[in-house]
Amino acid sequence: MPFSSISTEIPGMKWRALAVVAGITGVAVATVLWVGRPKPITVDTAEVARGTVDQTVTNTRAGTVKACNRAKLAPQMGGQIARLPVKKGDRVEKGQVLLELWNADIRAEVNLAERDAAATRALRDQACISAKVARRESDRLASLVERKLVSTELAERAAGEAEGREAACRAAGEQTHVSQARIEAARAHLERTLLRAPFAGIVAEINGEVGEFVTPSPVGIPTPPAVDVVDSSCIYVTAPIDEVDAPRVREGMTARVTLDAFKDRSFKAHVRRVAPYVLEVEKQARTVEVEAEIDERDDAVLLPGYSADLEVIVAERPDVLRVPTRALVEGNRVYVLEGGRIRSRTVETGLGNWEFTEVTKGLEPGDRVVVSIDREGLKDGAPAVSP
Repeated sequence: MPFSSISTEIPGMKWRALAVVAGITGVAVATVLWVGRPKPITVDTAEVARGTVDQTVTNTRAGTVKACNRAKLAPQMGGQIARLPVKKGDRVEKGQVLLELWNADIRAEVNLAERDAAATRALRDQACISAKVARRESDRLASLVERKLVSTELAERAAGEAEGREAACRAAGEQTHVSQARIEAARAHLERTLLRAPFAGIVAEINGEVGEFVTPSPVGIPTPPAVDVVDSSCIYVTAPIDEVDAPRVREGMTARVTLDAFKDRSFKAHVRRVAPYVLEVEKQARTVEVEAEIDERDDAVLLPGYSADLEVIVAERPDVLRVPTRALVEGNRVYVLEGGRIRSRTVETGLGNWEFTEVTKGLEPGDRVVVSIDREGLKDGAPAVSP
């Protein structure tokens, strides 16, 4: 091969080799950059939208569901149970007998008083009839005295007799009142052996059986009730509110009640009472007891004794721009997902609660804010994706 041809081919080969090497190097560098690039963070987002935002006051410790009417009853006197006409779960009406002690002796006293009253009424009638007869006789003799047919002495004696019999009639009438009072006293004594429902409700508990003896609770010593009656048609929640928040709570305010027994549900209620005093519990914050009556239960069976949480709505703004409260970070900032990257924004806020916070400046409807703010690597400019 001539020298000239060799000399012209070698540089061409070098340039091609250099191009191949440069291409390989570029691919290697690109591969390294691609492999070493930051991986997008997977974040949860929520869309900024309009809605209602409430400002609420919540309880400091768990509240309790209670029935508006609940009575733990026991007889007024001790004795042996003679009759239990109801059982657990029975619905009873106001005044219905729930328990009766042995009372044959008292019933006999009532019967005796009633018979004595009947006899007293008969004696009254007899005395009053005699008084009427004596009065007619006195009037007759008085008319004869005017005609000088009988002596004045005889007429005066008849008038005195009539007045005496009329007094006896009045005394007999008063005696009938005394006899009626004895009947009422005997019946009241009998009533003490009967346990009646103070209102319509359901029998929740019965402690005792026929033939057993029961005694009233000693003063200051609570004992199990003989019969526990609950009216579950009216349910309310009592909960402690911190003394700092209590001045903002007023009777009639709207409230929400949540219960552990009913997950993901809340019940509309209204404040029916704010205690006029502060509870001081050792080693705990001072609180004010607030009662809220549940207005809407739908098909939920709310049993007295359930634990409950109470939110009292002290302020409300409808149709405002809002974000989930968990999207806010320190300094009134939020992270917004834009074009595959995280952007930090400062916002101005209004009313807020644990669920939503009003945003007055810094966001627009449709923006997507990051709610998983605890993700590692979350910062301004970081690549991110939302599932």
